[in-house]
Amino acid sequence: MLGVDPGTRVVGYGLIDARAGGTRFDYVECGTLRVDSALDMPSRLYRIADGLAEIICEFSPREMALEAAFHGVNASSALKLGLARGAIMVVGAQHGLRIDEYAPAHVKKAVVGHGRATKAEIQARVRLLCHLQRPPSADAADALALAICHGHAVTPLRAAAAAGAARRGTRKRG
Repeated sequence: MLGVDPGTRVVGYGLIDARAGGTRFDYVECGTLRVDSALDMPSRLYRIADGLAEIICEFSPREMALEAAFHGVNASSALKLGLARGAIMVVGAQHGLRIDEYAPAHVKKAVVGHGRATKAEIQARVRLLCHLQRPPSADAADALALAICHGHAVTPLRAAAAAGAARRGTRKRG
């Protein structure tokens, strides 16, 4: 699973391999894509999309968890973030990834235990959950938190649906 923390200058990414019904996972990798803020917006979006495509091609995730849009105070910043989110979603869709979005408070609650967690709390908890020697950057930690939240939320639901389908069998009319 690929978690992505969107931005127009720094995009965090985190990869985990979920198993055991979403309650356990293996850490794969995390990091950031940094884009020169001196570039015009189309060039920045292209660099974000290109960098994310490289990560997807290298690791072959099947799903992407993305931070949901939120209403900030600055309308211009919100619009720019929306452009980055759109570029990220297009790359995910081009590579056939299932894309789910999570509100920041939901991710914080799933990973730290409360919806008002600070960046430092997220970094510390992600370091512990992923068995890392030191905390990842704030953007990479947010991306890993998204992937972890997604694993907890989606994997058990899919396992239950598959078990239900197996019990029901197939249905043929006529």
